[in-house]
Amino acid sequence: MNTRVLVSLALLVGIGAVLHAVIPGIFFGMKPDMMLTMMFLAILLFPNVKTAGLVGIVTGVISAMTTGFPGGQVPNIIDKIITAFVFFAFVCLLKKYGQTVVSAAILTAVGTVISGTIFLTAALLFAGLPGGATFSALFLTVVLPATAINTIVMVIIYPIVSAIFKRMNITVHV
Repeated sequence: MNTRVLVSLALLVGIGAVLHAVIPGIFFGMKPDMMLTMMFLAILLFPNVKTAGLVGIVTGVISAMTTGFPGGQVPNIIDKIITAFVFFAFVCLLKKYGQTVVSAAILTAVGTVISGTIFLTAALLFAGLPGGATFSALFLTVVLPATAINTIVMVIIYPIVSAIFKRMNITVHV
């Protein structure tokens, strides 16, 4: 992994952290996870195991440090690491269909649902769900809206970031 890739990954994770901080909470203070979108973008642009592992760990730790979910630190780390590798596996499986905005959007939607499910399951096991909320209530009020938001954001930013990286001669779609 060269320096340009590492700097690009750091920028994407940093942008995700800032977006995560400024997005308001939807339900019980839970927010759509914009760091997740940036993690997916990083894996789409630099699809390899090292990238998935690195960005999954870093995104998980930063999400854990900035979470508003009571007891959400450990579930955030677990969620991001597992989701990064599952998302990477899907990217590899769909590689023959090319990296298009449509495939990026579909992968983002599926990845966000997987991430939300893993997070809520881990939170239920480790810390419990806040305010007596049920898994299905949080899934419907937080995960599904986050899926829609993340998918829309990916449709907007994927072509822009891909074009910028190509102009900067940063190898994408390895």
